[in-house]
Amino acid sequence: MKLAGQVALVTGGSRGIGRATALAFAAEGANIAFCHLDDGSRAEATAAEIAGLGRRVLHRSLDVADPGASREFAAEAGGFGPIDILFNNAGMNIRKPFEDYTEAEFDRVLSVHLKGMFFMAQAVYPAMVSRKRGCIINIASQLGFKGAAGSVPYSAAKAGIIGFTRALAQEAAPHGVRVNAIAPGPIDTDLVRQNTKEWQNAFKARLPARRFGRPEEIAATALLLAGPDGGFYVGACLSPNGGDVMH
Repeated sequence: MKLAGQVALVTGGSRGIGRATALAFAAEGANIAFCHLDDGSRAEATAAEIAGLGRRVLHRSLDVADPGASREFAAEAGGFGPIDILFNNAGMNIRKPFEDYTEAEFDRVLSVHLKGMFFMAQAVYPAMVSRKRGCIINIASQLGFKGAAGSVPYSAAKAGIIGFTRALAQEAAPHGVRVNAIAPGPIDTDLVRQNTKEWQNAFKARLPARRFGRPEEIAATALLLAGPDGGFYVGACLSPNGGDVMH
């Protein structure tokens, strides 16, 4: 198994990409600690699947925009052993015209994404450095490259995640800690399903792949970066996006 005996911390792990990745890591031998925000029933179901694979699992409801809560959760997850992998995935969006955003809405979107990722990474990073090993994977978005009307704060936050990843990767790599990002395109998750059917069909029609991605496809990318085959990825941003952005 590629991750045998390792400990992975997954944010936003009760559903979508986070859930698929937690299960993929567990299937490869990792014990899993994941957090969610008030999603108890789905969290319990995900935890049961992980336990069914023979892995240790814990989950907690917390707001990743709260640095204190992130530190407490990382410390609790450390009860399984040193954290080897951080999968920074928690996210949200508020869609509306640019001129209608309030300061509170802007702060919320940026805080969940950038502040949440920054301080969760900071909570696990010193121990990784002391062990001279570790892997941090941050979920960005193809909108961090191309932007999107009606999602200006979200696009800005995702672009910021790419910059954060590249900067931290340069600082971390000499200490044996690899930091990379994944910038998915439209994936069949709750975030995409919030849009109308008309919007979804129109988006699919202009995608070269003519479909949305599956969470399991992003999980496979995460497994590549976390496992032994991803050892030469440093500061990379892999973008499985169905051809929405080609670079």
